[in-house]
Amino acid sequence: MLKHTGVRRTHIHNVRLATLLSLTAGLVNGEGFLGFSVLTTNVTGHAALFAESISIKDWTASWVIALWMLLFLGGAFISSFILDIIGKNQRYSYLIPISIEFLILLANGLFGGDFENIFFGKQIFAGSLLFAMGLQNALVSMISKSVVRTTHLTGTFTDLGIELAQLKFVRKEKKAEMKARIRLKIYIIIFFIAGALFGAYAFRSLKFYSFFIPAAILIFTLLYDVFRVNAKLYYRKIEKKIKTVKPVIVTTKT
Repeated sequence: MLKHTGVRRTHIHNVRLATLLSLTAGLVNGEGFLGFSVLTTNVTGHAALFAESISIKDWTASWVIALWMLLFLGGAFISSFILDIIGKNQRYSYLIPISIEFLILLANGLFGGDFENIFFGKQIFAGSLLFAMGLQNALVSMISKSVVRTTHLTGTFTDLGIELAQLKFVRKEKKAEMKARIRLKIYIIIFFIAGALFGAYAFRSLKFYSFFIPAAILIFTLLYDVFRVNAKLYYRKIEKKIKTVKPVIVTTKT
């Protein structure tokens, strides 16, 4: 679902990517908010908080919020830079951004509970999650050519509203394609909200260890592609061997 790009990418690849990583972002959204009282999957709300902190001359808060927004931007930049350096069509080029995100979630699960004992701990851990979501959002956007966005719902709801309105007027031969895009948006919304709900319940039971759940989903996403690629290579080798084996003709004397 991650390795396919360009013309090789199909709708089902986008659906798999959208469901798993929207679920991951939803989990981080719920757990991050309950753990640090900070929205950790997008920067829209932080713009208002930034303006408010400046208006009341809370310079420390304004600098922290500005840093959070820059961290999200930095995550998107790093992810895009890595994909461009390695090459979007190279196998496993997505491994580095996903691995960085995994390590960040793992660190939050292991050490997030001690944020009160760390200087600026809350700001550091919340900022790390914003960086991770920037990584994920850019990765998914580049792989799917901006068809899939997983870390926030504003654009998804907007696109869904537009496409629902256009469905009545689109030509008959284009309706199937339009319906597929609408279903994709609905999957993203459902799995993001489901992830947020599950994350909220998980955090109340597991506290910061709940961050291990989205980390596990990332590992599953990586292994899914790795094992599918290896399985395909294995079966191709078997097919080549079968084709190269010459049939033995047995003749009998009469």
